Amino acid sequence: MQPITLHSFSGGIHPQENKHQSTQTPITVLPLPSQLIVPVGQHIGAPADVIVAVGNRVLKGQLIAQPKGFVSAAIHAPTSGKIVAIEQRELPHSSGLQGTCVIIDSDGQDTWLEEIANGSRAIADYLEADNEVLINRIRDCGITGLGGAGFPTSVKMAVNGKNIETLIINGAECEPYITADDKLMQERALETMRGIQILLKLTAANHCLIGIEDNKPAAIKAMKEALHQVHGEHFINVVSIPTKYPSGGEKQLIEILTGKEVPSGGIPAEIGIVCQNVGTCEAVYRAVAEGKPLISRITTITGESIEQPQNVEVLIGTPVKHLLDFAGFKQEKSLFQKFWHSIGAGSDNSAASAAKPRIIMGGPMMGFTLSSDELPILKSSNCILAPSQKELPANDVASACIRCGLCTEACPADLLPQQLYWFSKSGELDKAEQHNIADCIECGACSYVCPSQIPLVQYYRHTKGAIKEERAAQDKSNRSKIRFEARQDRLDREAAEKEAKRQARAAAAEKAQAAKKAAAAKAAEEAAKNGDANPDESSPAQAAVKPEPVDLDKLQKQLDAAQAGLKKSMDKVAELKAAAAAEKNGDTEAPIEAPIENMEVFEKAVATRRDKVKLLALQLAEAKKSAPVVKKEITRDDIEKKLRAQQDRIDKTKQRFELAQEQGSETLPALQKGLDKQMQKLKELEEELAQFDKAGA
Repeated sequence: MQPITLHSFSGGIHPQENKHQSTQTPITVLPLPSQLIVPVGQHIGAPADVIVAVGNRVLKGQLIAQPKGFVSAAIHAPTSGKIVAIEQRELPHSSGLQGTCVIIDSDGQDTWLEEIANGSRAIADYLEADNEVLINRIRDCGITGLGGAGFPTSVKMAVNGKNIETLIINGAECEPYITADDKLMQERALETMRGIQILLKLTAANHCLIGIEDNKPAAIKAMKEALHQVHGEHFINVVSIPTKYPSGGEKQLIEILTGKEVPSGGIPAEIGIVCQNVGTCEAVYRAVAEGKPLISRITTITGESIEQPQNVEVLIGTPVKHLLDFAGFKQEKSLFQKFWHSIGAGSDNSAASAAKPRIIMGGPMMGFTLSSDELPILKSSNCILAPSQKELPANDVASACIRCGLCTEACPADLLPQQLYWFSKSGELDKAEQHNIADCIECGACSYVCPSQIPLVQYYRHTKGAIKEERAAQDKSNRSKIRFEARQDRLDREAAEKEAKRQARAAAAEKAQAAKKAAAAKAAEEAAKNGDANPDESSPAQAAVKPEPVDLDKLQKQLDAAQAGLKKSMDKVAELKAAAAAEKNGDTEAPIEAPIENMEVFEKAVATRRDKVKLLALQLAEAKKSAPVVKKEITRDDIEKKLRAQQDRIDKTKQRFELAQEQGSETLPALQKGLDKQMQKLKELEEELAQFDKAGA
């Protein structure tokens, strides 16, 4: 390959590395714990669906939770044993989140699933296999990114139709103290390189760059030797890059190796690049060539409170306490008794009422303090740090910002940390978004250099969470509004269709009436010619000119229905106005059945239905004028039927009136007027019945 021209990124810092402590011994396989706590959501995307039940016996490598949706990852049993619980447990997370966990009591046998043990899942000629077969195997084995947020690898490798030019493998491992990737490359370089070959085949990239910081000479040497063993020199290049934090950030490493910048809010694939961690490459090889799912990882355990700092291969779900006990944790060295927040993201930002050991998952820059040593190791847990008070002193209470600008100089993402701090502190989420807070990688460089010891990253993390919640609430409101408007449009469309059909029928009737009149005129003309000046009124010609009776009852029902719909819309508008007024006055207990933002939609519905009521009332009035008077003999049953119907209407009106009184609705005067008219009508019907009985007597 052509020589690689290295570039640089803005900002960055050089914290004390403290890596030599954990690189003095080979990777050790951690003894089997008695119980494993396996969360089903260890990755970006939807948590996996549990497919086992309490009481089931499982084997090592057996699927216990299957992917849910496209962006998800499978979860497997890390060892053989019995499922004793499936419940909500606290997860290792900076916010103390909870999630579903499968609790497995180990049987001590560590027995593999038979098809994995006998090698039947292995794909022998994997470099000749179909890409879809390889991606499905990676997905089935639950492989996720082992160096960052845990993005499902099968999703990242699904690059069909994308023009990927460069595959970048991240071996920088820039975070202080952490040496898991360093030891992996030293001891398992060949497996890692073969995994890189698989990813290179899947991406169809022209070449691959493996970026390793120059403070890892042994890893660089081992990877170059492995490269010669697989004869991949023409496509793969091991590149030594300058040591600077955070060169291991995805966007920063891409800029160092290629000079290209990932656009704000974008992903590397948009500029023809895919980036993976060296640990992920080794896991991909194990999944494809050996059929083994991701059930363990290499984790660094270090710090001055640890007697034997080292790297261990640990099963996913192993309690942190098991690692601490194995490495000789001296609790008395890690006790903290004052209000503190650590540098970078490794803080809990809380006051300790009593001395407690300080255990950090991850490094001192981007890690976070664990609330308990009973929390489990996840697929993304690359380090357990147990520092002493002297080694990683507690910060004092933050002072006021002095506007020194050091945070801006240190930011590797070219942001304005000071501005983001003010916006975050004052809750100005829109301004924080405008200043690209989403591009913050939470590396902790700004907090590290801040002379006022302000926990900047904690402010940014909180603000990003608040923005996410606000956006979710807005999306929910928008979906509600869209559903309401769609329903209203459907109702209006149905009403318009009915009106169009009615008008079509009326036009057809008018046309038929005109034809009948023409026929009658012609018949009269013929009768006159025949000397019949006074034709019989009962003749067909005369019968043709008689107007058809208008269906007044049907028109009246349509008008009643339209008036009822108008009343509902007016009630809703009044209710929303009352709710808005109550909210303005601070009455948060006021019932709100619909979002205030739908006020405009309801007012539009009121206007539409009012127009329809006016139209129907006009049509009914005209129909009554033109309709022939048909006298019908009225019976006592007819009057009693009208009385019962009128009484029912009065009862319903009284119910609406009482409800409106309770709610303080603006429709009270209209309801009172309507009730008075109905009572008058009832009185008239009672008098009519009395007169009928008197006449019959």
